[in-house]
Amino acid sequence: MARRSRLRLEVDARRLQLIEKGIELFGARGYDDVSIDELAKELGISKGLLYHYFPTKRDYWISVLEAASSSLLDATEVDASLPPEVRLERGLDAYLTFVQAYAPAYVALLRGGAEPSVAAVVARTRQRFVDRIVGEVAGAGELPTLRLALRGWVGFVETVSLEWLEKKEVTKEAVVALAKATFFATLAAV
Repeated sequence: MARRSRLRLEVDARRLQLIEKGIELFGARGYDDVSIDELAKELGISKGLLYHYFPTKRDYWISVLEAASSSLLDATEVDASLPPEVRLERGLDAYLTFVQAYAPAYVALLRGGAEPSVAAVVARTRQRFVDRIVGEVAGAGELPTLRLALRGWVGFVETVSLEWLEKKEVTKEAVVALAKATFFATLAAV
């Protein structure tokens, strides 16, 4: 029994290692620009071993996206004891730092008109951001209008982030200030 448990940990550890490398590879160039042969070579494994863990390149990509989503949500989690405005600013800064680090994949993902399984990962991530913000807004309750407005604000932040990454015309600090001001204007409108 101990042998079986040890083997399971090794399998899980290997899968995690493959996903972490996938974040690096897809983050640098995007899904369409990375081939299975290149993935296997970069991972230092055979294509067969990659297919053992992930039946298709798309399955691998979805697993990588799920892990990247989790990492993004973790990276943007800020100390709850800080004042709300500081939490918002730090969360936005962390968000932009993350998307800048994985710019090619981020741009390709949000500009690419994703297939349903990829779109589902993106939609879940957006929803988790909205849920987090609703939980942060004191006394907001579950106002449908608030959720709608926050969903629009998340879309605004994504669009501004894409423009910032592609055109590089303003500083990250300017993008944070714009997103922060828009957030408070959104709340005021609700």
